[in-house]
Amino acid sequence: MAWRLRLAPEKTNIDFFRHQWLTFGGSMALMIVAFIAWGVMGLNYGIDFKGGTTIRTESVNAVDVAGYRAALERLPLGDVAITEVFDTNFAPDQHVAQIRIAALEQTDAVSPETITQVQEALKAVDPQITFTAIDSVGPKVSGELVWSSVMAVAATSVGILLYIWLRFEWQMAVGAVLALLHDVFITIGIWAVFQLKFDLTIVAALLTILGYSINDTVVVFDRLRENLAKYKTMPLRDVMNLSVNETLSRTLMTSITTLIAVGSMLVFGGDVIRGFAFAIFMGVLLGTYSSVYVAKNLVLFIGLDRSEKPKGGKGAADHEFANIDA
Repeated sequence: MAWRLRLAPEKTNIDFFRHQWLTFGGSMALMIVAFIAWGVMGLNYGIDFKGGTTIRTESVNAVDVAGYRAALERLPLGDVAITEVFDTNFAPDQHVAQIRIAALEQTDAVSPETITQVQEALKAVDPQITFTAIDSVGPKVSGELVWSSVMAVAATSVGILLYIWLRFEWQMAVGAVLALLHDVFITIGIWAVFQLKFDLTIVAALLTILGYSINDTVVVFDRLRENLAKYKTMPLRDVMNLSVNETLSRTLMTSITTLIAVGSMLVFGGDVIRGFAFAIFMGVLLGTYSSVYVAKNLVLFIGLDRSEKPKGGKGAADHEFANIDA
């Protein structure tokens, strides 16, 4: 007999609604906390959204933050932030720092002449220092990036809403999209609470989270649609529980294998992609949770019309679209 790995029993009978006020209520409370944290604490926007220049330095000598700051204070710069970067992948004699210079008002990004002055000032402190990366973004461009990011997330959500409505029922589309927003808002709330750097890579991670989360939700909804046709008199809550139980093994296997891959990026990927990997890691956890405890709860609250619709008659549109094999 071939050995097969199973992360869940072949047949489970878990009541996923048993603690719905704790799970669903907890999710709603977390969303409120995320909104408050976002509004009160704000986000620690990266240079992509605030404008300015980031210089990444490396040296065999230890980073002298005080010396760097003293050298740069003599230059006509705006807001300057110097942070030492730590990573387990660095060699013992590899010392990395990141210097962020905010763009001044009514100006574009820091000029090449100013960057040259910064490099010369830092070399005076540490002759062994090298500049491995320099990224500049002007304030006008950063404003456009903020707007483009918001539009990207909104357009993706609307597209998913339309797809789920055509593929299933409008109630499922509403439940799926609200569950996606739950994942995104809580992820943003985590970034606000811990003041993690929020840049374009995090926006890319949020879009990836939308794609991953909807994939898991669609699997549950697809089984739900099959069971609704099979068990026409079974209460909707029981059909939902049955559908989640039948897809539980697949959900766990997909999520855990994805977490292993993303976890490897988080640990070994280095500090450059650590924020992106952490956002994806949190998104996979939240997406798995919301597909089981949020999306179907919303559909149950809204309710589904399970009456037979006459073909071509009034009100048959939802069921005709839902039968599309897409």
